[in-house]
Amino acid sequence: MSKSLGAAALSNFLGNSPSWYKQTIIAFLVLNPILLMIAGPFVTGWVLILEFIFTLAMALKCYPLQPGGLLAIEAIALGMSSTESVLHEVEANLEVILLLMFMVAGIYFMKNLLLFVFTKVLVRVRSKLVLSLLFCALAAVLSAFLDALTVTAVLIGVAVGFYSVYHKVVSGKPADSDHDSSDDNSISDASNRENLEQFRAFLRSLLMHSVVGTALGGVMTTVGEPQNLLIAGIMEWEFIEFFQNMSHVTIPTFFTGLATLIIVEKFKILGHGAEMPEAVRDILVKFDQESSEKRSRKEVASLVVQAVVAIFLVIALALHLAAPGLIGLAIIVLQTAFNGITEEHQLGHAFEEALPFTALLVTFFAIVAVIHEQHLFNPVIEWVFTFEQSVQPAIFFLANGLLSAISDNVFVATVYIGSVQEQFINGAFDREHFNHLAVAINTGTNLPSVATPNGQAAFLFLLTSALAPLIRLSYGRMVMLALPYTITLTIVGFLCVYLSV
Repeated sequence: MSKSLGAAALSNFLGNSPSWYKQTIIAFLVLNPILLMIAGPFVTGWVLILEFIFTLAMALKCYPLQPGGLLAIEAIALGMSSTESVLHEVEANLEVILLLMFMVAGIYFMKNLLLFVFTKVLVRVRSKLVLSLLFCALAAVLSAFLDALTVTAVLIGVAVGFYSVYHKVVSGKPADSDHDSSDDNSISDASNRENLEQFRAFLRSLLMHSVVGTALGGVMTTVGEPQNLLIAGIMEWEFIEFFQNMSHVTIPTFFTGLATLIIVEKFKILGHGAEMPEAVRDILVKFDQESSEKRSRKEVASLVVQAVVAIFLVIALALHLAAPGLIGLAIIVLQTAFNGITEEHQLGHAFEEALPFTALLVTFFAIVAVIHEQHLFNPVIEWVFTFEQSVQPAIFFLANGLLSAISDNVFVATVYIGSVQEQFINGAFDREHFNHLAVAINTGTNLPSVATPNGQAAFLFLLTSALAPLIRLSYGRMVMLALPYTITLTIVGFLCVYLSV
């Protein structure tokens, strides 16, 4: 009886995850207390970071919230951090949390408009290269003035719409019926399955070009990324001044990113270059035509409301009328009120995508709290200041990029700009050198961090979204698709920082 009960408990643990994965997580939980007693909190802290990254890398095997949450709970129980520290990290990132909770849900109520607009673009622009450049550049511009997570939420919504339309048709389901797009069993035709795989590759590549675009644009302005605003506040740089101080790095890297896109698409490097199958395009064209013919006046009115609210969204974000999360709540209210969505269960679907990731992000803040309390990054700061001042900015760029790729770029920037400010106040260097270091920290945390999904919140959001398993976008695939950008942006960014001193 005890064996069967134990087997049942093991079966329940992490659900349908593979047995080897369950055993690995259990091994982590057993190892950490032993390692803490033998090697101390510093070594255990770094091991904990690697373990958490492992859970992110295996996101398609098991959503990272559960295994990552167990690691975070254990770290707090072992005294490597405290609930007060985690709460402090949450408070410091409250705007990001509100953004995820409300803005992503707000985008959900705009899905019909987004599908309408982007379907028109997709069926008319036949060149994958032109389409990729368009998506990348648009994502960069929007991220520079709005927010990378909002832009990513839009991209995910659009891609889910495209994928669902095609999957439903080849599964033989009526257009107005419910359908599980994750189930391929209903697709029996071999050519349809082949087209589906190619369509997945097309969407993976297009989305990666787009989210890299959010990084290229996000690094340029005070509002592009959360750490930019923090750095601008410490340096006392206004919007234009921030852009000017960063431009000698951000402008060359922007065009480097576009050049990289052209090369990887032309030569089909590391999973890029996949074209949309003609069969898929034909289905989307037919869907667009049928949707236009069947569209009722009520649906047209709904699209008009969504368009007006979309304009309000852009203006509100561009003028920073309120925190992005509060603006997201406002667009939920406006769209649901004027489109007759008033029942609780209708609202609930909008939050299904955002809340799991929000919970995961708060769990990640617990790991960040461990990094902070155990001073895991301090040796790197001390090591950088052993170099001559002329090379310190370039070393900071690389160090920040590496640490951001394995942890979180917002946290890394917060730690480093604070340490550099303290050195400046103590008279260790002049204002000009302080400026160079600030540029290195901002660009270092924003550009090389495209190397991994955990380096940037927009990348992690995409990896853990409902779309990722549909198009088979794993952690490893994201790393490989981003690798050409990682190499070129790091090299060009490093040279720009080094030569500017």
